[in-house]
Amino acid sequence: MSGEETEYHSKDFDWEELRQRIEDDPTLRYHFLPFTHQSVSSSALDSQSWNHFHARHSTGKFFKERRYLFKEFPELASCEEHSKVLEVGCGNGSTALPILRGKENILVFACDCSSEALERATEIVYASNVVSAKSRFRPFCCDFSTCRFPEWLICDSCRETSLQKRNIFLSDVKRDLTDITSLKESDECCVGGVDYVTLIFTLSAVPLDRMSTAVTECFSVLKPGGLLFFRDYGLYDMTMLRFEADQRVGFREYKRSDGTRSYFFSLESARNLFLAAGFIEVELEYCCVKSVNRRKQKTMHRVWVHGKFQKPM
Repeated sequence: MSGEETEYHSKDFDWEELRQRIEDDPTLRYHFLPFTHQSVSSSALDSQSWNHFHARHSTGKFFKERRYLFKEFPELASCEEHSKVLEVGCGNGSTALPILRGKENILVFACDCSSEALERATEIVYASNVVSAKSRFRPFCCDFSTCRFPEWLICDSCRETSLQKRNIFLSDVKRDLTDITSLKESDECCVGGVDYVTLIFTLSAVPLDRMSTAVTECFSVLKPGGLLFFRDYGLYDMTMLRFEADQRVGFREYKRSDGTRSYFFSLESARNLFLAAGFIEVELEYCCVKSVNRRKQKTMHRVWVHGKFQKPM
């Protein structure tokens, strides 16, 4: 294991102690004040902002290849041959590439709202020495927070069946025999859908008012029993504390000068989103990493939320 991987997965400090220290600091109090202004979001502006972002970082060096994926999500390493993975918000391919590299028979569908990102990801994957990467990497443009995934991932009939099952699963109302019969009949429509969804540092870039739709869309394209792997910015992460008061656009939600967004998850906010969509919680915890910038002699406290969620059988 490389030093980079070891550092990335360490539990270097206690999150509760960090929370107490941050909340006791009067200079950071503005982060926790109620936010009353309504955030206005635009899909076109989101895509445009991310296009500009990826154009500025066109070398692909801005993001490092996420080699920790198979350690944190070992199900990817032990998955069956020809399993299908949907990487949502693929960026420059830093998640898709190690998955393709780690499993020679896995098929990766990768989407992003940014056409620039998809171009960079395709260039990087095609230039790699990964076995049959060109035939196993399927990029497509999609903003999963505003529109459905394409029908070729899962047909409309199966998608509606999936959402019906979710609603029945969440409801306390007793199912009658006609409901059960209709669901069983439509189950045989096709074998569409993916085995895994990866949502790695993507959901935080979605406006808060669209997150629920986005998570539900991920639920709809998973096969029954399929897993969603989640990793994103956690509450009190160093990045959150760097935002100024005028960059707040919502509670725990911020906007950078380039128009891109970032939301910072607590375990509770992540749990509520995924359980409301119909998922079962498998794992959910904070990942706390302390890193040192030797040049500036500065210690940085990074916080991420790690989660695994399963679609009911």
